[in-house]
Amino acid sequence: MKNQVRVSSTTTPWPLTTTMTPSSATAADEGDLAVGGVRLAEIAATYGTPAYVLDEADVRARARAYRAALPEAEIAYAGKAFLCRAMIGWIQAEGLSLDVCSGGELALARHVGFPAERIVLHGNAKTPRDVQDALAYGVGRVVVDSTYEITQLAVAAHPGRPQKVLIRVTPGVDAHTHAAVATGIEDQKFGFSLSAGAAADAVRQVLHWQLTERPALELAGLHCHLGSQITSVDVFAEAARRLIALMAWIRDEYGVVLPELDLGGGHAVGYCDGDPDFDLEQYARTVRAVIAKACRQHRLPVPRLTVEPGRAIVARAGVTLYRVLTMKRNPGIRTFVAVDGGMSDNPRPALYGSAYTARLIGRATTAASEPMTVVGRHCEAGDVIARDLPLPSDLRPGDLLAVPCTGAYQHSMASTYNQVCRPPVIAVRDGVARVLIRRETLEDLQARDVSL
Repeated sequence: MKNQVRVSSTTTPWPLTTTMTPSSATAADEGDLAVGGVRLAEIAATYGTPAYVLDEADVRARARAYRAALPEAEIAYAGKAFLCRAMIGWIQAEGLSLDVCSGGELALARHVGFPAERIVLHGNAKTPRDVQDALAYGVGRVVVDSTYEITQLAVAAHPGRPQKVLIRVTPGVDAHTHAAVATGIEDQKFGFSLSAGAAADAVRQVLHWQLTERPALELAGLHCHLGSQITSVDVFAEAARRLIALMAWIRDEYGVVLPELDLGGGHAVGYCDGDPDFDLEQYARTVRAVIAKACRQHRLPVPRLTVEPGRAIVARAGVTLYRVLTMKRNPGIRTFVAVDGGMSDNPRPALYGSAYTARLIGRATTAASEPMTVVGRHCEAGDVIARDLPLPSDLRPGDLLAVPCTGAYQHSMASTYNQVCRPPVIAVRDGVARVLIRRETLEDLQARDVSL
């Protein structure tokens, strides 16, 4: 599809809020919207619905914004938010590193030849195959998350070629986010507890494998991740103080000065009008100052900082398109708008109670709005996309709805529940649309069923 968008002469930003949407989103004729210079209704007509639309220029611009705010730091894109071969190419071209958390994500990176030294491998329960593949490719760092994993990695490492590792520390910092995505506090599956002494024990174990005649591991630094959808900069500052104090203890106890500090990601993105956002510039100023001060106090050289944004780079670049299938009006109770997707392409509302918004596209209307709840097609009462939205009272089956801020954790968490096929991912840029990931078919689903 090329040059098929006709943007109105009085182009205006997306009417919802510019913070929730791709930076290129504009109003087009006949009540339509354009992203990357391509009309969304045209994409729906060409590729069908549901469909994920991803603005390449927006992704690249947000990657550059991180590099500009933290020029001295390593920016490692967290691939779990959304990953495909094209996405890896974009972040490689923008000079970012890549954070993967499974053998599958690593295989994608290998397939396109992403530089191994710029890959960080995460995971609280890496399989033996994950470890072997990471060592075979020569990933830059492995974030170790258990004592068993330290031994497993050391035994499998190539003799005379020590694997660089970061120890994931649970610093006991509450990021005040949803319990399902809070990872910096005690009593959860990630990391080594700082307060319980597990982090110190992990340091001893790694250094046992490092301080030998034939070192198998090299302790490159410390890592933490506090959670997701974090708006406060202060929690990152506190985590940095605690990890630098641990670095000082390691120096005093073992004479080893660690060169790297990874503060993870989790930077918040606003999904609805009025949601708090993350201040990247304030984060950069605060964290830089806190690390420098703590290092002066402990007489340590300033370590190289790594941050791992995922959602913050790709979420706003995405818009999901749905077709209205039916309307159900329950007078005095609620109006339901059922669409041709739902929790199989966006499980976040069901998992975390996440809120989204939506708007009519593809036709103009002067009808007054009324509250409606957009629901999916799946056999679950919790299959709700967005609750009590102001939508036009003349909304009808066949209409198109656009849901913004869906670039992160939609496609990557999608399922085939009820044997519903996963949508395609369509990239847009400079008036051109192209398929990054094709629509799944019923034949794809049936091909895996070998029971007969």
